[in-house]
Amino acid sequence: MVGLMVRDGRFTSGVPDDWEPRAGCLGIAEREEILVGIRSGEPLSAIARQLGRSPSTISREVVANGGREGYSAWGAHQRAREGARRPKRCKLRAGRLCDEVARRLLELWSPDEIARRLPLEFPDDPEMRVSHETIYQSLFVQGRGELRRELARCLRSGRTCRKKRGVVDRRGRIPGMVMISDRPAEVADRAVPGHWEGDLTLGENGRSAVGTLVERTTRLVLLLHLKDGRSAISVEAAMRRAVATLPGELRRSITWDQGAEMSTHASFTTATGIPIYFCDPHAPWQRGSNENTNGLLRQYLPKGTDLSKHSAAELKRIQRSLNDRPRKTLNYLTPSETYTQVVAATA
Repeated sequence: MVGLMVRDGRFTSGVPDDWEPRAGCLGIAEREEILVGIRSGEPLSAIARQLGRSPSTISREVVANGGREGYSAWGAHQRAREGARRPKRCKLRAGRLCDEVARRLLELWSPDEIARRLPLEFPDDPEMRVSHETIYQSLFVQGRGELRRELARCLRSGRTCRKKRGVVDRRGRIPGMVMISDRPAEVADRAVPGHWEGDLTLGENGRSAVGTLVERTTRLVLLLHLKDGRSAISVEAAMRRAVATLPGELRRSITWDQGAEMSTHASFTTATGIPIYFCDPHAPWQRGSNENTNGLLRQYLPKGTDLSKHSAAELKRIQRSLNDRPRKTLNYLTPSETYTQVVAATA
């Protein structure tokens, strides 16, 4: 005859529970100790000490299972058991969430950008939630493939592994350079807007290029159309046209590498009043925002292609798309949204 067991003050079947959580996870005995502690009015931190657990582990356990008022040891254990069942049905098998993720991938958003932006756009819809890892698995893991496999081509990097690249510095020294070590301290902490980073994105065999300017605080991108090539004169003219569209408060400095395209930097500074600071050789992290943006730009302008084929109007469209993508470093706001806030604050 099957006996009766008391679970949370109720009699239940005495059939033993054949599921054991994996090592490190809470078991039924610990959950019953948590319940006893709650009913005795003990703080969760005290319960954690008694069990030799982290207070955050106990706090998450209680909050996820009804709080102090509604916590049930047996119910929490059964919930954990259901959560451990495999295989799980993928959230991206079909429906609104799958359609929304696919649409954002086609707009060249990264899985992380998509996952972080969904709660901002659907704050009252818990069904519109998915982790970036789930998106990656749905694209790549064999046997899953809930998202159309061709959407994988929309991801930022086509490479499956890193590869070393040997670099030989053949650049000559540019006269009159002011190095990044002499740059004002306010630039480094990004607290003051108006400081930019610049670089060239090169096309096939370096015969064509598109210039990029990235504002360090807002990550706003300005693309430079270099219809006459990437000579210093062409780059300077394109930069002058770009900065002429900016408010005076957002024209403080530009940081660039030691490329020959900056050999006329002195005349640019004289004409615009914007100083140019130069990075150390082989130190791309000194222009981290620009390097990150150039990586995103490669989704639109792939390596090994002729960039001179892209018109000024098409570069404007790409620029808008980049500035309307949410960024992790901006708490998943877009550069356009952040830039608008900064302009309003400085007006």
